[in-house]
Amino acid sequence: MTILSFDYGRKKLGVAFSNGSLADPLVVLRGDTREELLKKALDVISVEKPQRLVVGLSERDIAVEAEEFGRELELLSHVKVSFVDETLSTFDANQLAIASGMRRKKRHDMEDAFSAAVILQRYLDSVA
Repeated sequence: MTILSFDYGRKKLGVAFSNGSLADPLVVLRGDTREELLKKALDVISVEKPQRLVVGLSERDIAVEAEEFGRELELLSHVKVSFVDETLSTFDANQLAIASGMRRKKRHDMEDAFSAAVILQRYLDSVA
């Protein structure tokens, strides 16, 4: 089953992909508005054709925005969205990237995609 996950931010959207039991970072989408990020996410969905979407939920206001974003994605893409707690996903992603020897610039550029991969891996582990 193909699954895409999203690490929602107000200006950036990390995206990760899985077609099995392991999550891989895919891309970081950037936009000035939520509508722009939504359009870019829908473009990725139309290319990858996932059977499930996963959106990370953080805390406070950004969690509400992420949930609204996920509901919009589900409504517009007609793909079921699951939500996963993303607490410490950025920290975990950075630790994994450092352990792998990845250079600081690449870690910084792909940080949100790596966070999306951590979120997706949590989802995959929870349904295994």
